[in-house]
Amino acid sequence: MDTCFAPLTRPASDRTWSKLVQLIALLVVAACAAGCASLPPNNERTASTAFAQPDQTPLGQLATARRAQAGARSDSGFALLGGVEIALTSRLALIQGATRSLDLQYYAIHADASSEVLLQRVREAARRGVRVRILLDDFNSVGEDAQVLRLAFEPNIELRLFNPLTGPRSSMLGRLLASLSDIRGMQKRMHNKLFLADNAWGITGGRNLGDRYFGSGDTQNFVDLDVLAAGRIVRDMSASFDRFWNDELAYPVERLMDKEDLDKMRKPQLSENATDPGKPRVTPTASVLAATAITTVLPSVSVADVARADRDALDLRTVPLVWAPSTLLVDQPSKVGPGDDEVDAEETVIDGLLGLMQQAQRDVLIISPYFVPGARMMAVYEQLRKRGVRLRVLTNSLASNDAPAAHAGYARHREAMLAMGAEMYEMHSDPQMSNLLGTGSGSRAGGSGGFGIGSTAGGPENHARASLHSKAVVIDARLVVIGSMNLDLRSQIQNSEVALVLRSTALSQQATRQIENTFASGAYRVERRDGNLYWRAPEGASFKDATSEPGASTKLKLMVKILGPLAPDEML
Repeated sequence: MDTCFAPLTRPASDRTWSKLVQLIALLVVAACAAGCASLPPNNERTASTAFAQPDQTPLGQLATARRAQAGARSDSGFALLGGVEIALTSRLALIQGATRSLDLQYYAIHADASSEVLLQRVREAARRGVRVRILLDDFNSVGEDAQVLRLAFEPNIELRLFNPLTGPRSSMLGRLLASLSDIRGMQKRMHNKLFLADNAWGITGGRNLGDRYFGSGDTQNFVDLDVLAAGRIVRDMSASFDRFWNDELAYPVERLMDKEDLDKMRKPQLSENATDPGKPRVTPTASVLAATAITTVLPSVSVADVARADRDALDLRTVPLVWAPSTLLVDQPSKVGPGDDEVDAEETVIDGLLGLMQQAQRDVLIISPYFVPGARMMAVYEQLRKRGVRLRVLTNSLASNDAPAAHAGYARHREAMLAMGAEMYEMHSDPQMSNLLGTGSGSRAGGSGGFGIGSTAGGPENHARASLHSKAVVIDARLVVIGSMNLDLRSQIQNSEVALVLRSTALSQQATRQIENTFASGAYRVERRDGNLYWRAPEGASFKDATSEPGASTKLKLMVKILGPLAPDEML
C-alpha cells in the first residue's frame, strides 16, 4: 500500500519545535493530498459558439450605422477607455444593449460592489432571454470571491472555470498548500480579459472586474487601460473566446461544486441599513431599489455599497470611435495546458509583440506594471537601441507595485536597461496619480474628460494608493497594442494573453499623450548618478527626488533584496 507521509515525532520539551513540526506536517499532508487528488472527468460539457449573425441585432446594426455615419473604410471602430467612469459605464452599455449573447472571459472577478452592479445586470439580461457565458480562471475563485460562482446556477447563465485547482475553496492559503505537488500547473493561468455583446461590440485590456479596477478600492486602486471595439474585429475576439470556452480545461462549475457548497462558505449577509463607521450612510438609488434581491448574486455586498457603485450606461450612439485597421493577438488554450513542453515562440502574444517592436524605426513606448524581461526581450531592446530607436518604459515603483516579488525581478534588469540607453520611469503611489491615465475618450455621455478615483465611488475622495496596471505598447506613433499582457516571462511562457493591435495615428497619439502626462507629473525618471541609482521627480511635482526606492518602507526594501537572488524571472 502506498503512503503519502510518514509519522513525525516531536520533542516534548520544545514548544517552538513542536509548532514547526506541526506546520511541516501540515505542508506534507496538504502536498500529498493534492498529489492523490484529481479533478473529475470533463466529458459532459456542451460545446457552443458565438452568435453567427451579429448584424441582425440592435448592437450590430448600431455598429454598421456608426461606420456608415463616419464614412470609414476600416471595418472596426475603437475608443480608448482610460478613465474609471467610462470603463464601468461602457460595460454596462454592452449588457444593456445585448439581445442575444453576453460572453465574459476574465482572470479574476471579485465579490464587491462594482462587480455586484455588473453581475446583477448580467443576470437581468439572462432573464430577458440573453444567453450568458462566463469563463473565469480558477485561481482567484476562493473565499468571498467564490460567491461569484452562484451565477452558474441562474437560468440562461453558464459559468466555467479554466484550469481548475484541486483543494479547498474556502481560503487562498489552503489552495496553495493543496497545489504544492503541481506548482508548475498552478502557475499557468488564463489571463485573458474579454467582455463581448452580441458578437458586435466588445472590450479588452488590462482590467479584471472589481472595485480596485474601477476606482473604488479601499486600500489600492489600479491605473488601467481598456479599448472598446465595434465591428468585424469583435468576431475575432468571439472566436478566441469560443476556443477557450470549448477547451477541455474549461470545467462547468457544476462539475466541481454545487450551490450548497457555496452556502456553507457564505458569510452572514449585511443588513441593508448597515453602514461602515468609516463611510457615510448612502441612500440606494432608484435603479438599485428597483432590482429585486440585489444582494443575491454576491451575498456579502451591502445595498449601500452597490448604490455607491451604481451608474447609468454609456451612450454607444455618441461615444467617439476611431475606425482603423486592426488585428487580434491571442494565445492558444494549450499554452495553459498540462505538460512541460516549451511553447512555440512564434505563436505567443508576447513574441508577436516583440516582432512588431523589431520593426520600429524611431520610437517604442512601453507601459507594463510588471516589467521582468527575459533574455529574448532584453536582446530585442538592445537591438532597438543599437539602431537608434528611442525606448521609453513606464512601470511601477516599489511603493506602487502590488507585487513586490515582481519588482525584485524588474530591479535585477533595471541597470542593464539604463546602460543600453533606455529611459526608465516608475510611477508614484500617490492616489492622485490615478487620474493621469484616466483622461479617457469619453464621459457618461461620450464626451471628453477624465475621471479620477473619487468620482467612481460617488462619495468622498478615495485615498487608496495608486498602482499601475495598464498594459500597452506604442510603436512609431502609428501602431498601438493594448491588451492583458505584461512585458514579463510569466506572460510570455506561462499565462495565456490577448491583445488588440491598432494601426492608427490618432489612437497612438492619444495613448502617448496619456502616458507622457504621467511622465510629466506622476512618475520618477530613474537615472545613474555618481555610480548609483537616482530617482528624479518631475519639475513642479508634489514629491521629491530620491536616492533609494522612493516611498517604500525599509522592511519592503529588505524583502525585495532577499527575494531578488532567489526566484527566477519566470516565477515573478
